[in-house]
Amino acid sequence: MTAKTRAAASSAFAIALLGALIERGMTDLVVCPGSRSQALALAAVEYEKRGDLTVHVKIDERSAAFFALGLGLETGVPAAVVTTSGTAIANLSPAVLEAHHAASPLLLLTADRPHEMRNIRSPQTTRQAEFFGDFVRFAADIQAPETHFGQQSGLIDADIVSTAARLASDVWPEALRGPAHLNLAFREPLSDASIHDAEFFEAVRTSTVAAQPALNVATQEPVETSAVHVLEGVVPTIVVAGLGAGSRAEEFAHTAQVPLLAEVTSGARFGREAIAHYRELLRTELGEQVQRVIVFGSPNLSREVAQVFQREGVESIVVRCDDGDVYNPGHTAQHVADDVVLSESYDTEAARTWLGSWVVRNRELAERSTTVHAPDTAAARETGYKERSAYAKAELAAMREPITRQMLTEAIWRATWPHDRLVVGASSLIRVLDSLAMPKNIRVFSNRGLSGIDGTISTAGGIAAASQAGGGAGVTRVLVGDVTALHDVGGMFWGADEPRPRMLLIVGNDGGGTIFDNLEVAQSADQQAFDRVMYTPQSVSFEHLASAYGWTYEQVTNRSELERTLTAPVVGLTLLEVKLSRRQTQQ
Repeated sequence: MTAKTRAAASSAFAIALLGALIERGMTDLVVCPGSRSQALALAAVEYEKRGDLTVHVKIDERSAAFFALGLGLETGVPAAVVTTSGTAIANLSPAVLEAHHAASPLLLLTADRPHEMRNIRSPQTTRQAEFFGDFVRFAADIQAPETHFGQQSGLIDADIVSTAARLASDVWPEALRGPAHLNLAFREPLSDASIHDAEFFEAVRTSTVAAQPALNVATQEPVETSAVHVLEGVVPTIVVAGLGAGSRAEEFAHTAQVPLLAEVTSGARFGREAIAHYRELLRTELGEQVQRVIVFGSPNLSREVAQVFQREGVESIVVRCDDGDVYNPGHTAQHVADDVVLSESYDTEAARTWLGSWVVRNRELAERSTTVHAPDTAAARETGYKERSAYAKAELAAMREPITRQMLTEAIWRATWPHDRLVVGASSLIRVLDSLAMPKNIRVFSNRGLSGIDGTISTAGGIAAASQAGGGAGVTRVLVGDVTALHDVGGMFWGADEPRPRMLLIVGNDGGGTIFDNLEVAQSADQQAFDRVMYTPQSVSFEHLASAYGWTYEQVTNRSELERTLTAPVVGLTLLEVKLSRRQTQQ
């Protein structure tokens, strides 16, 4: 099946499901922004345009679920709440428990990864299908749609839809009334422009809703597992370090003399072998030459790593870093081991040539892409009036330069030292940081287990309190986007008698979720609909928010102000707002 057909299948599936629920009485739907659930969100907007549905948009799932619960209590008809995968589903739990014990109507539509992406360390993937256990009246795990609409396509089982709607409905006996859960798998591409095509939409909406095949267990080839994998021969090899890798990855790359492609949250982004611009280099001929990939931890910040890992002809070795699921995109891992060692015949001198080519190219990219301002020392030594005036104007222009995402992340990285802590939210900013941060052995944290924005400020508060307890040195800097900040604004609260740590919360405010602008659907979706349910524009006053929670507030708009603020002492709790453009030429 082509990508276009699959995208149309996802769009058709969302249209058919929501249409079936509307036919059964649903009038309201609450949307939280998310990539995996995009087809449901965009289809909901189309139904709203037709007058069939009222759509409500919330940023965090906990609030969304309680809002949907309130709608159901008032109308007696279950409102649906749509979420993406990962921790998003866990945030529904408080409202689900309330709906269960109060026998209140509530319908959960949670997007999920397809079966082949489960249990292999895929980002934002957990065990969703039976997550709520006995607290829901009904739960169904619906496999990803494969084809277009019609009686033979199997969009979704009408009986499943009817049962979920009835058991969540207020018209049902109180003993049975309560929350119901449909867990909906989607494959990439997750939607396309057909969702806005009136003819396509109407054809799907009026088609017969047919039976959806049962969810199948993915057929997986057995992976060779051993306690120790011995590395034989010297071929173009890279070591990849993801979440949980730690110093083991750096130590092995140094011993083997091969490039180390370490994510900023891996705990291994340091040493002479570390390649900061690895994502860009993987897209060059160097990436094409790779014949062996050794993975420590769970990399999840770049598509390039997953692509080379799955490429035909590339030997893939995964080193266990815990007792959980093993990183295995595409189920293509050939070896899984508790450790990897070099054979006696391994030639480190031969490996250094390959490493050297990466180091040289990485240095060139670093010099070309850095945002650090280097004064023109030759111009500074000029004695002529015109020359000195030109130099002064150039320096002033550099200091007044607007802040870009690259400038912001690189400045924060340079300002952070081993005794500090850096916490980065799962927004577009962490990917920018990962694309340019030069090797440096500092403590970097991020909630990357499920790659979601949930709880970032609260997590950072715990890190700050623990690292500074008993007079610990350093500052905890927290870099988040505006949506990530708003999602966990409660994390800014501190008890009246609790000590305030040195914590700098840096909010890159571009007015919404710009991370979704990188999705394929952003190029084809109706712009107004996309902005409403994906980008989710906001105009919150972070200055007033800081004041309400007792934080010091600052705002910077140019290079000079940013550098001055990042080098000034941090005392207590400070919120630094950095205004960013939604679309920049420099991402």
